[in-house]
Amino acid sequence: MSMQYKRIFAALDGAKTQEMVAERAIELAASEHADLVFGHVVDSVPYEAAGTDFAALAMDMKKKLEESLGDMLEAARNNPDIPSVGVVVKAGRITETLNEELIQPFDPDLVICGERGLSNIKYVFVGSVSTYLIRNLRCDVLVVKQD
Repeated sequence: MSMQYKRIFAALDGAKTQEMVAERAIELAASEHADLVFGHVVDSVPYEAAGTDFAALAMDMKKKLEESLGDMLEAARNNPDIPSVGVVVKAGRITETLNEELIQPFDPDLVICGERGLSNIKYVFVGSVSTYLIRNLRCDVLVVKQD
């Protein structure tokens, strides 16, 4: 039995692998004729005590994300093999917000994320989003490795 992906979620984090994640997501969405959503979480932890307007922060980041991926997003949106392409940005604690507010509502068959390449010390203290996704999601997870 072959698995066909109908909904693909690409988690973008601003790291070096972001463009590779976007490219891989577009390629897979086109080959699978799948809906595609790009998602990003603005980490709220550094701003929580400052009274930051998180909705405005997320809107600003969405605009920046769409600008930085402009040509790729336009090509994906114009690709007849990809039924729909969306971009969603929320502010919050990264893993909880990513899973509960971005991934779960879309109900993807596949989540694509990048490897950040944290040092062993940082990994012990902050963990890894890709590891969290692999352990907690009930769908396939593809981790795009750094070059």
